Amino acid sequence: MRASGILLPVSSLPSRYGIGGFTREAYDWIDFLKKSGQTFWQILPLGHTSYGDSPYQPFSTVAGNPYFVSLDDLIEQGLLTREECDAAALGTNPSYVDYGKQFENRYPLLRKAYANDKKNDQTAFEAFLEKEADWLPDYALFMAVKDLHEEKAWYDWEEPYRKRDPETLEAARKVLADDISFHEHVQYWFMTQWVKLKAYAQEQGIRIIGDLPIYVAIDSADAWVHPELFQFDEDLNPTSVAGVPPDAFSEDGQLWGNPLYDWDYHKETGYAWWIDRVRHASVLYDVMRFDHFRGFDEYFAVPYGAETAREGKWMPGPGMDLMRAIQKNVDEIEIIAEDLGIVTDSVEELLEESGFPRHESAPVRFWRRQ
Repeated sequence: MRASGILLPVSSLPSRYGIGGFTREAYDWIDFLKKSGQTFWQILPLGHTSYGDSPYQPFSTVAGNPYFVSLDDLIEQGLLTREECDAAALGTNPSYVDYGKQFENRYPLLRKAYANDKKNDQTAFEAFLEKEADWLPDYALFMAVKDLHEEKAWYDWEEPYRKRDPETLEAARKVLADDISFHEHVQYWFMTQWVKLKAYAQEQGIRIIGDLPIYVAIDSADAWVHPELFQFDEDLNPTSVAGVPPDAFSEDGQLWGNPLYDWDYHKETGYAWWIDRVRHASVLYDVMRFDHFRGFDEYFAVPYGAETAREGKWMPGPGMDLMRAIQKNVDEIEIIAEDLGIVTDSVEELLEESGFPRHESAPVRFWRRQ
């Protein structure tokens, strides 16, 4: 069986509010895909983008991007007015997203919507909190404390916050309760709207391919809450960071700067964090694409503080040990592997043994647990 689809980031959808989102235009796009005889809509990661606005550097591996929340939907709920949204100066260039305006002007709108939503029945929201209790409280606290520190990265916070002193965090949960609730409400809107859009796509015969970045941002809730998952020293500084070596395209290589995983620790836990991450992806997507698949076979480690990637070296990744854990414990998602970069014999072996098809060469042959 052969099938085709189109890659279009959610941010690239048309919008009267400066960036694509879960608006009527997203539904129209799905209608277009159906009429065009397509089967797949491939998107970039949906995560809460951080500095640089890259979907591959999110504040959380789980939280959704607040910019994608449909303001039209909030207007229909009576949480905002059309006049408030039109006056927000979110950008009018149809071919360019002004992320500065999004950051400065969208959050005040979302906070207005939150203030109004607090007056309504919270039963559905409270059910969402209970369902997402394994990650949402930590993420919301992370964002609230970041607001308190004027958006500074967590590794620049005072030590009691940086090292998660229990008494300090307990006091913060009380003092910042309203700000925490705001960030939780934004995630509730995001997930509610996305699940509705995904269901519509399924009704039209359109399947969504989502991208799972291999790494997390160093300034992320994941790194702050779970430093044990990463190659950090006792002061919570990375010992090595991610990148790729020099090649024909760059004589210095690429220094990405993401914290690297402590794969020995992940193995000790049975790869629980990864299993949870892929399970969450199974709610968001029909098909999951493993970004930088080569990094699971070997990853390039650059000493922290290096100015280029020249000093890095290849280190062994988790390989099939991780893939078996995912295949054993997650059965609600189909998986494909990104085919990018120099593919070594060991990567070929990992692809063969895992059964994951390459994204470029066979995008519609998927691995599914039997």
